[in-house]
Amino acid sequence: MLPDQSFSSVRSVELRIVPFDHPDAVALSAAVQQEYVQRYGDEDVTPIEPDEFTPPRGLFLVGYLDDGPVACGGWRARDNEEEHLRVGDAELKRMYVVPEARGNGLARALLAELERTAALAGRRRVVLETGTKQPEAIALYLSCGYIEAPQFGVYRGHPCSRCFSKLLPAATPDARAQV
Repeated sequence: MLPDQSFSSVRSVELRIVPFDHPDAVALSAAVQQEYVQRYGDEDVTPIEPDEFTPPRGLFLVGYLDDGPVACGGWRARDNEEEHLRVGDAELKRMYVVPEARGNGLARALLAELERTAALAGRRRVVLETGTKQPEAIALYLSCGYIEAPQFGVYRGHPCSRCFSKLLPAATPDARAQV
Protein backbone atom coordinates (compact mmCIF):
# COMPACT_ATOMS: atom_id res chain seq x y z
CA MET A 1 0.00 0.00 0.00
CA LEU A 2 1.17 3.50 -0.70
CA PRO A 3 1.28 6.14 2.05
CA ASP A 4 -1.90 8.21 2.30
CA GLN A 5 -3.88 5.51 0.47
CA SER A 6 -7.25 4.72 1.98
CA PHE A 7 -6.84 1.60 4.10
CA SER A 8 -10.05 0.77 5.86
CA SER A 9 -13.36 2.30 6.78
CA VAL A 10 -15.17 1.54 10.00
CA ARG A 11 -18.43 3.39 10.48
CA SER A 12 -17.69 6.72 8.81
CA VAL A 13 -14.04 6.75 9.88
CA GLU A 14 -11.41 6.18 7.23
CA LEU A 15 -8.08 4.74 8.40
CA ARG A 16 -5.11 5.68 6.23
CA ILE A 17 -1.50 4.56 6.31
CA VAL A 18 0.62 7.70 6.56
CA PRO A 19 4.27 8.39 7.27
CA PHE A 20 5.00 9.08 10.93
CA ASP A 21 6.09 12.60 9.94
CA HIS A 22 2.93 13.34 7.90
CA PRO A 23 1.42 16.68 9.07
CA ASP A 24 -1.74 15.02 10.44
CA ALA A 25 0.30 12.39 12.30
CA VAL A 26 2.56 15.11 13.72
CA ALA A 27 -0.43 17.16 14.90
CA LEU A 28 -2.13 14.17 16.55
CA SER A 29 1.16 13.06 18.14
CA ALA A 30 1.57 16.55 19.58
CA ALA A 31 -1.99 16.36 20.94
CA VAL A 32 -1.31 13.03 22.66
CA GLN A 33 1.88 14.48 24.14
CA GLN A 34 -0.22 17.32 25.63
CA GLU A 35 -2.59 14.69 27.03
CA TYR A 36 0.42 13.12 28.77
CA VAL A 37 1.43 16.53 30.13
CA GLN A 38 -2.07 17.02 31.57
CA ARG A 39 -2.21 13.56 33.12
CA TYR A 40 1.42 12.99 34.16
CA GLY A 41 3.07 16.40 34.12
CA ASP A 42 5.45 15.62 31.25
CA GLU A 43 5.63 14.28 27.70
CA ASP A 44 6.43 10.67 26.81
CA VAL A 45 10.21 10.47 26.48
CA THR A 46 10.34 7.07 24.74
CA PRO A 47 12.83 7.38 21.86
CA ILE A 48 11.07 7.20 18.50
CA GLU A 49 12.46 7.47 14.98
CA PRO A 50 9.97 8.16 12.14
CA ASP A 51 11.43 5.41 9.95
CA GLU A 52 10.50 2.81 12.60
CA PHE A 53 6.91 3.18 11.38
CA THR A 54 7.67 2.46 7.73
CA PRO A 55 6.37 -0.84 6.31
CA PRO A 56 7.25 -3.64 6.58
CA ARG A 57 8.95 -2.97 9.98
CA GLY A 58 6.21 -0.68 11.21
CA LEU A 59 3.12 1.25 10.25
CA PHE A 60 1.33 4.42 11.28
CA LEU A 61 -2.39 5.05 10.81
CA VAL A 62 -4.46 8.23 11.00
CA GLY A 63 -8.23 8.01 11.30
CA TYR A 64 -10.27 10.62 9.44
CA LEU A 65 -13.85 11.63 10.12
CA ASP A 66 -15.31 13.92 7.45
CA ASP A 67 -11.75 14.38 6.13
CA GLY A 68 -10.54 15.68 9.50
CA PRO A 69 -7.87 13.76 11.45
CA VAL A 70 -9.36 12.42 14.69
CA ALA A 71 -7.29 9.38 15.70
CA CYS A 72 -3.84 7.89 15.31
CA GLY A 73 -1.68 4.98 16.31
CA GLY A 74 1.15 2.90 15.05
CA TRP A 75 3.29 -0.14 15.61
CA ARG A 76 7.00 -0.71 15.24
CA ALA A 77 8.97 -3.96 15.18
CA ARG A 78 10.76 -4.75 18.43
CA ASP A 79 12.88 -7.83 17.93
CA ASN A 80 14.33 -8.78 21.29
CA GLU A 81 16.01 -5.40 21.69
CA GLU A 82 15.71 -5.50 25.46
CA GLU A 83 14.50 -7.53 28.39
CA HIS A 84 10.90 -8.78 28.13
CA LEU A 85 10.72 -8.24 24.37
CA ARG A 86 10.82 -11.12 21.87
CA VAL A 87 11.70 -11.63 18.25
CA GLY A 88 8.48 -10.95 16.37
CA ASP A 89 7.07 -8.31 18.73
CA ALA A 90 5.25 -5.20 17.51
CA GLU A 91 5.10 -2.29 19.95
CA LEU A 92 2.08 0.01 19.83
CA LYS A 93 2.79 3.73 20.07
CA ARG A 94 0.83 6.98 19.98
CA MET A 95 -2.67 5.50 20.23
CA TYR A 96 -4.90 8.55 20.49
CA VAL A 97 -8.43 9.77 19.76
CA VAL A 98 -9.27 13.46 19.98
CA PRO A 99 -11.62 14.19 22.92
CA GLU A 100 -14.59 15.21 20.77
CA ALA A 101 -14.51 11.88 18.88
CA ARG A 102 -14.17 9.58 21.90
CA GLY A 103 -16.83 7.05 22.84
CA ASN A 104 -17.60 6.03 19.26
CA GLY A 105 -15.45 2.89 18.98
CA LEU A 106 -12.63 4.61 17.11
CA ALA A 107 -9.89 3.39 19.45
CA ARG A 108 -11.18 -0.19 19.21
CA ALA A 109 -11.31 0.00 15.39
CA LEU A 110 -7.83 1.52 15.24
CA LEU A 111 -6.45 -1.12 17.60
CA ALA A 112 -7.98 -3.94 15.55
CA GLU A 113 -6.44 -2.57 12.35
CA LEU A 114 -3.02 -2.16 13.97
CA GLU A 115 -3.18 -5.77 15.20
CA ARG A 116 -4.30 -6.99 11.76
CA THR A 117 -1.52 -5.18 9.90
CA ALA A 118 1.12 -6.27 12.42
CA ALA A 119 0.04 -9.91 11.98
CA LEU A 120 0.09 -9.53 8.20
CA ALA A 121 3.64 -8.20 8.47
CA GLY A 122 4.64 -11.37 10.34
CA ARG A 123 4.59 -9.96 13.86
CA ARG A 124 3.68 -12.56 16.49
CA ARG A 125 2.81 -10.48 19.54
CA VAL A 126 1.76 -6.92 20.31
CA VAL A 127 3.27 -5.19 23.33
CA LEU A 128 2.52 -1.77 24.74
CA GLU A 129 3.16 0.51 27.66
CA THR A 130 0.53 2.80 29.14
CA GLY A 131 0.02 4.50 32.47
CA THR A 132 -2.23 4.18 35.48
CA LYS A 133 -3.65 7.66 34.80
CA GLN A 134 -5.16 6.33 31.56
CA PRO A 135 -7.81 3.95 32.93
CA GLU A 136 -9.84 4.10 29.70
CA ALA A 137 -6.81 2.84 27.74
CA ILE A 138 -6.22 0.03 30.22
CA ALA A 139 -9.90 -0.94 30.03
CA LEU A 140 -9.75 -0.98 26.21
CA TYR A 141 -6.68 -3.20 26.11
CA LEU A 142 -8.08 -5.64 28.69
CA SER A 143 -11.41 -5.83 26.85
CA CYS A 144 -9.53 -6.62 23.62
CA GLY A 145 -7.68 -9.60 25.09
CA TYR A 146 -4.45 -8.02 26.29
CA ILE A 147 -2.84 -9.35 29.46
CA GLU A 148 -0.55 -7.56 31.87
CA ALA A 149 3.10 -8.11 30.96
CA PRO A 150 6.47 -7.34 32.57
CA GLN A 151 7.52 -3.73 32.24
CA PHE A 152 9.92 -2.79 29.45
CA GLY A 153 11.26 0.39 27.92
CA VAL A 154 12.19 3.71 29.50
CA TYR A 155 9.40 3.44 32.09
CA ARG A 156 10.48 0.01 33.38
CA GLY A 157 10.19 0.15 37.14
CA HIS A 158 8.07 3.32 37.12
CA PRO A 159 5.11 2.99 39.52
CA CYS A 160 2.66 4.57 37.04
CA SER A 161 3.69 2.34 34.13
CA ARG A 162 1.70 -0.71 33.04
CA CYS A 163 2.66 -3.00 30.17
CA PHE A 164 0.41 -5.36 28.26
CA SER A 165 0.78 -7.97 25.53
CA LYS A 166 -1.38 -10.01 23.18
CA LEU A 167 -0.47 -12.90 20.92
CA LEU A 168 -1.44 -12.37 17.29
CA PRO A 169 -2.83 -15.03 14.97
CA ALA A 170 -0.38 -16.26 12.37
CA ALA A 171 -1.02 -14.74 8.96
CA THR A 172 -0.92 -16.92 5.87
CA PRO A 173 1.67 -16.10 3.20
CA ASP A 174 -1.12 -14.98 0.84
CA ALA A 175 -2.51 -12.59 3.43
CA ARG A 176 0.96 -11.14 4.20
CA ALA A 177 1.33 -10.18 0.53
CA GLN A 178 -1.54 -7.68 1.04
CA VAL A 179 0.47 -5.38 3.33
